Amino acid sequence: MARVVKCWLCLLLSLGCVLEGVAADPEFRDAVLRATDEGVVLDAEIVFDLTPRLEEAVKRGVALYFVLEFELIRPRWYWLDEKLVARSQTWRLSYHALTRKYRLSAGALHMSFDTLDEAVSVMRHVRRWGVAERIQLRPGESYQAGVRFRLDSAQLPTPFQVSAIGSREWTLDSGWQRWGYFVTTEPAR
Repeated sequence: MARVVKCWLCLLLSLGCVLEGVAADPEFRDAVLRATDEGVVLDAEIVFDLTPRLEEAVKRGVALYFVLEFELIRPRWYWLDEKLVARSQTWRLSYHALTRKYRLSAGALHMSFDTLDEAVSVMRHVRRWGVAERIQLRPGESYQAGVRFRLDSAQLPTPFQVSAIGSREWTLDSGWQRWGYFVTTEPAR
């Protein structure tokens, strides 16, 4: 009996070691669309952690690219759904050994951070991201919004792209989260 318990204990410990390097898929918490005078903006919280392999890659100077995608669809019963809006935001996360700083870039905006957690925290909080213009949407109609966050493995250096194929340690993808959005006549402030 003691031998069986030891075998089960060894099996559980080895399974824990295998799963330790795998992070949970990102999730969206409180993804909300708001109509403003300027247009429709997205506010969202993305819950995710980098896998140990991704953390190590950044610390060794490999730049990682993360993509936040948004789409707005108008459902039609008589034809295929119409995709009205498709937007994406790309972040480049890198480490500079000379300055010992992490750098997060989004378009022309560059920010430096002392720790990796500070840099990742910025990507976790999406605030007032303009995703659509008000003239694209008709008041009183319902739409379907979708949002997705992922690591863009196609932007990795070629040797890492080969390693990323089929590896959970190199995969970070929330999948599409979808919800309904009804356009009111008055924008919120």
